[in-house]
Amino acid sequence: MRRGELSMPARPTWKGHMKISLVTVPVRVFPATDTASTIRFNQLHAECQGRLQQKRWCPNCECEVDKSEVVKGYEFERGRYVVMDEEDIAKAKTESTRIINLERFAEMDSIDPIYVDKPYYLAPDGDVASGAFAVIREALQGKAGIGKLALYGREYSVVIQPRDNGLVMFTLRRANEVRAMSAIDELDQVPSEANEAEVALARQVIGNFEGEIDFGETEDQYQKELRAVIDAKIAGEEFVVQEEEEPAKVVDLMAALRKSLDTVSEAKKKPARSASSGRKTAKKRKRA
Repeated sequence: MRRGELSMPARPTWKGHMKISLVTVPVRVFPATDTASTIRFNQLHAECQGRLQQKRWCPNCECEVDKSEVVKGYEFERGRYVVMDEEDIAKAKTESTRIINLERFAEMDSIDPIYVDKPYYLAPDGDVASGAFAVIREALQGKAGIGKLALYGREYSVVIQPRDNGLVMFTLRRANEVRAMSAIDELDQVPSEANEAEVALARQVIGNFEGEIDFGETEDQYQKELRAVIDAKIAGEEFVVQEEEEPAKVVDLMAALRKSLDTVSEAKKKPARSASSGRKTAKKRKRA
């Protein structure tokens, strides 16, 4: 988000009920992520810098088609379609279009992170639902509820767990959406056992960087650099970036690990300073 911009209040993506056995609670589902601050580009005509428009074109009639004339079609055979209107699509109603039925419960650690997709927040739909919502939140402490939810034209398996004063929900990928690791041919060359002395030294290196993770301190350095380039062009300046050295190839792993330990030890002896202060920033120069 750029300076001076106000964040928009979150809007619910879905409204319905969360159900556990015979207990139902009206809930709203909100997206937990915000990509508004991500830099996006528009496609322009290079000659005049006019923004390009995408037009609907029918190759059979050789004409542009108005949005009101567009229908949805499913190709059941090559070149043959069945037209589906909104009434047809609405007939495919499952329980998950209106109810998140939590039928199983498990420890969150038992869910492989590779299946976790997008995060959402759950909140009660109305003041009357708040009390029951709080009861479910407390009852779920240490557990995760698993159910299904129809969202964006498909049904997802979802997992719900307590978080702060509310509930967080993750949509889950299906098993056939996750590529097997055995499909990566390059992993066939990786030895099943590693050199014990090198492993011990590597653990010492890793141990020097252990600590609590604070995602509030992380930033998208690429977006930051890209914004600086954009601001420089707007100001009529040229953004000059110093060339970075290519990482050295590791020939002797043991030597590289020892050098890493020595570097960490030397760094600990020096006064602490921020990471940004030690980084050479790109210089701007005005165009001639």
